[in-house]
Amino acid sequence: MKTHIIHSILQLRKRLWAKPLLYCVIAVVGSFVARLADYGSYASLLPKITPDTIQTLLTIISSSMLAVATFAVGSMVSSYASASASATPRAFTLVLADDVSQTALSSFIGAFIFSIVSLVALKTGFYDQGGLFVLFIMTLAIFAWVVLTFVRWVDNIARLGRLGNTIDKAEVAARNSLNARRLNPFLGGVEKISGNETTGCKVFCNEIGYVQYIVMEDLQQIAEDNDLRIMVDAMPGAFLAPGRPVVILDRPDAIDKSLARKITDTFIIGDNRSFEDDPRFGLVVLSEIAARALSPAVNDHGTAIVIIGRFVRLFAGWAEPLKQNETAKVQYDRVIVPALSLQEMFGDAFTAIARDGAGIVEVGIRLQKAFLSLSLLDCPEFEAQAQRQSVLAMDRARQSLSLKDDLARVADIARLLN
Repeated sequence: MKTHIIHSILQLRKRLWAKPLLYCVIAVVGSFVARLADYGSYASLLPKITPDTIQTLLTIISSSMLAVATFAVGSMVSSYASASASATPRAFTLVLADDVSQTALSSFIGAFIFSIVSLVALKTGFYDQGGLFVLFIMTLAIFAWVVLTFVRWVDNIARLGRLGNTIDKAEVAARNSLNARRLNPFLGGVEKISGNETTGCKVFCNEIGYVQYIVMEDLQQIAEDNDLRIMVDAMPGAFLAPGRPVVILDRPDAIDKSLARKITDTFIIGDNRSFEDDPRFGLVVLSEIAARALSPAVNDHGTAIVIIGRFVRLFAGWAEPLKQNETAKVQYDRVIVPALSLQEMFGDAFTAIARDGAGIVEVGIRLQKAFLSLSLLDCPEFEAQAQRQSVLAMDRARQSLSLKDDLARVADIARLLN
């Protein structure tokens, strides 16, 4: 349950309102914290600041910050729309979670709330000499923070929502998720192999949607309390529909509804896939961006070629051997977890590009070069999947490339692999 709550709190960063709300609370608390300086023995020693001086500064902040915050929201909404239109709607959450923009908007709204609350307190004579001095210092600090934040945000908003920026964010999200799974391939559980598979009672979930997260700690506790071995059947990223079990137990007889409910509660289900615990989703989003770039309406072959290069970098990172201190330990010995399928990962990354770029010689050449590079990684499974994708891409090229010379150029590279 603790892990479940922590995960839910971490998901708040995806909400645009969460950080501004936090800054507003800090702003209100800060206005009243200044009053504590009046109770110190040193309050009479502090320089005297007239209320009119502070009021002037607070008035400037209050009159400008609301307009700046409104401008910031408008600029951010435009960037979000641009990201969805030029890249893919699935990249929207990445742009929405941009930390610089959220910090800027939160700072502008927080400064506005601070100025309003402090003005009201100032007019009512809430502060004495010590409080006025601390409030003056806080006002100057907030003014400087807002100016620096605005300068930093202007540089960021010029890039936010642009295609290149969205591709960078998608690659970072995919790399982080892939690296986390590489270090912990079975989420702390036991690897599913041909000998420990459970074939007993299947547990189904009433919700329909995507698995976003599995609370492995709670699943292990349930297994220990009921003397079970649990095999996860729906990994993060899987779509749950009627007839798709979430887990399979080693118990042959059916379990009661209460236990089934406890098991399904360890699976967090959402309407959409998430990047954090679903490594394949990052590959899918990058592939969608490339597919849109290859559409006749956009006709941007260069973007697809750039993304092919990103895929090579991502898969090369995935293939890196683990260091001795990075070897994952089994934390949940009663939970069996399947490994990610490299074949499906290659399909997520390259199928759409090979299909939509089959008639474009530049894309075909770059794809074959990418497969050749991946086949040279120190991993036999990579070589097999690279060869398979190379053959599929070559078959599509034969059906789409009308010029024999173009087809020969692609085939020459493919022959180096096959």
